[in-house]
Amino acid sequence: MGAEAEDRVYYVISDLHIGGDEQLEAVEFLPELLAFLDRLAHTEENAELIINGDAFGLWEFTEIEGIEKFEALEERYPTLFEQLRETGANIPITLVPGNHDHELAAHEAYVERFAAYNVDLVVEQSIERVVGETRIHFEHGHQQDPNNRIEDWGNPHASPLGYYFNTLVTSRAGRLSDRGRFNWLKDVQAVTPTERIPAWLISKYFYREMNPLIRYALVPFLLLFNISAVLAVLAGLDLVGIWSWPVEWTTTALGQLGTAGTAIWFLLAVNVAVAGLLLLVGIPLYFLRRDVRQTVNRFGVFETDLTVNTVEPYEDAARAVFEAKPDTRIFCYGHTHRPSIRPVEDGLLVNTGTWLKRLHRREGVIGILPSVFYPTYQLSAVRIAAEPEGVSVEFEPIQKPNPTPEELTRTERFVTLGREPDPDLPDRAVLRTEQSRRE
Repeated sequence: MGAEAEDRVYYVISDLHIGGDEQLEAVEFLPELLAFLDRLAHTEENAELIINGDAFGLWEFTEIEGIEKFEALEERYPTLFEQLRETGANIPITLVPGNHDHELAAHEAYVERFAAYNVDLVVEQSIERVVGETRIHFEHGHQQDPNNRIEDWGNPHASPLGYYFNTLVTSRAGRLSDRGRFNWLKDVQAVTPTERIPAWLISKYFYREMNPLIRYALVPFLLLFNISAVLAVLAGLDLVGIWSWPVEWTTTALGQLGTAGTAIWFLLAVNVAVAGLLLLVGIPLYFLRRDVRQTVNRFGVFETDLTVNTVEPYEDAARAVFEAKPDTRIFCYGHTHRPSIRPVEDGLLVNTGTWLKRLHRREGVIGILPSVFYPTYQLSAVRIAAEPEGVSVEFEPIQKPNPTPEELTRTERFVTLGREPDPDLPDRAVLRTEQSRRE
């Protein structure tokens, strides 16, 4: 590459997941994306925009095939495509396929259609760029994920495990989401890892779909469950004559409160009875569950963990690339939706995050209420540029208000008071080059 390319500034985004059936059609960050692209359309930097995979949710289209999906995208998001055309007239835009939009590498017609909007669609698994003395490796990252790896790259019929999940679960969620009390089911694509989906569904049912009268009747019992479990044990000790003081003290203290004490005593008595029953049932069920799990493991029915390791495979892949090409010192990927910068050997491993919502699991402060999944946005673009001290990698935040006030009920906010997530983007990192060290 020439000196002009070596001095280029690279902006990298990934995992937009634009498109899909019905409710998945909504792009909640579209104004912010258009503003970001418009800024690049007027920049005077020698810049290039790299969209590093999963720009589009082609897996989530289940009623149309092939190039028809592109036509659906054009029809639904005309302002986006016109903005891509304008931005691409000022700086190069390179699009790398991910797993959700692997079809971009399977149909040659896509290359020509994107070119009409000044977007260079690269149908390879990875690309390289040079900044200063340093070579950068870009790939989406799904090839390091056994559940989403495309064994036959470019095959339009490629269907790893993740393909079936998205066509059978995510797409169906998009079609059914508006039937709920709140349009929340479409956010299933933001739940990572996917093993958390059952807990997320239970949470949304309890806080959103359950009849309010039933929920508000259950909340006091569930909040007091931990206390009731302890009282159930103490009541058992009193019943067998081992230790009676706690029960006697509680009875005396509540008796001094009159009617209020009687109401509290009744509530605690019901809770203790329920907690005691659950404890009696739960103990044998625990041992039964453990024995079943040991038997299943002994027969090797499940030999792999479906939870994707979001760190080690990518560190190993980066080491392999750095070893094969010593001048490559930055490995940039997406896929896992977790923005990060980590040192690996003498280089950097960079994850560009996602423009979808991020759901942060939070347990309640007390009781056994379902977990709360806090939604936040961490919209950002990674900027990679040559600096006097080396090569800088920096997350540029793109402001968007978090949706928490609209998407969490009062109950969810109450039981997680003081446990709200406050995710931060990674700090700026500088990769010192040989030249900067000499200077």
